[in-house]
Amino acid sequence: MNKVLEIKDDSLRPPRIGEIVKGKIIGSGKSKVFLDLGPIGSGIIYGREFYDAKSILKGFKIGDEIFIKIVDLENEEGYLELSLSQAGKELAWDTLKAKKEKNESLIVKFLGANKGGLLAEVSNIPAFLPVSQLSSEHYPRVEGGDSTKILRELQKFIGQEMEVKIFDLDQKENKLILSEKIKEMEKMKDILKSYKVGEVVEGEITAIIDFGAFMRFVPKPSLGIKETDILEGLIHISELDWQIVKDPSDIVKVGEKVKAKIIKISDDKIFLSLKALKEDPWSKIEKKYKKGDVAEGKVVKFNPFGAFVQIDKKVQGLIHISEFTSYKNMEETLEIGKNYNFEILSIEPVEHKMSLRLKK
Repeated sequence: MNKVLEIKDDSLRPPRIGEIVKGKIIGSGKSKVFLDLGPIGSGIIYGREFYDAKSILKGFKIGDEIFIKIVDLENEEGYLELSLSQAGKELAWDTLKAKKEKNESLIVKFLGANKGGLLAEVSNIPAFLPVSQLSSEHYPRVEGGDSTKILRELQKFIGQEMEVKIFDLDQKENKLILSEKIKEMEKMKDILKSYKVGEVVEGEITAIIDFGAFMRFVPKPSLGIKETDILEGLIHISELDWQIVKDPSDIVKVGEKVKAKIIKISDDKIFLSLKALKEDPWSKIEKKYKKGDVAEGKVVKFNPFGAFVQIDKKVQGLIHISEFTSYKNMEETLEIGKNYNFEILSIEPVEHKMSLRLKK
């Protein structure tokens, strides 16, 4: 932090450029203000520094004490050149640093929005709150992640006030990043200490996104937490069902009541699974198929490793690329959506793997 040169210390050493000192207003002239800096001498705010702080200076009178920054040790008239606006910014940064260190909250009003988040000012310092730092209540859940729709949702916050904390700041880069969800994260960490991997929770699907769905559930009554403090977990697309899911909305709908199993807890985040509560279709696969059997299957997807084939409703096997001379040959031999006969080369239920060969 900037060290303010108190008047009692002035005689100990000479003033330095960049230092913030306290002075008393003793006079003013056309586009200038004079200050008594005690033993240091006299200072002046004039020129660009005067116009930058003109609106602030109007609120002061002769005899008032203010903090100013030394920008030059001596001008042509022998005065120390001072800046009120620069001192204000320096002190504002110091205050913000102290708030971050103490983990204190502040109230900000949003002045604008872009596709990445919300814009504000804190003590005349530009501030930014990224979309990712909004609480779950305010986070714009837009299907498909359409940036235009996200911006439209963010614009609803312009003119509104919000309680936030400082996520990151860098005075040199004039960067001030805010977060609304830090407070929520801290609370979530404490609540989630009462949960364990493997527990089953019941809740409601609140949003569907490309990579899965969000589910809200009320904390355990034994925790003594208000019902308004709803928890929210993510069900990744791979945890919605045993079959390969292309669109999460094929499996769940917003508003649907579901039960899910906790599969991971990481800091303030909780990860859930629907398929963990469903019967694993691979558990009985060996009763239906065995190595050497020929089964009919539908080609559902190509990838660099080969072709995925739907053998059973929720069981897929892989015909490896090595069964073809090239990727191009695979595309020419098989057609997505078409049924063929395949020979089962191996079945590994625990690893959920089935290797296939096209039966000619």
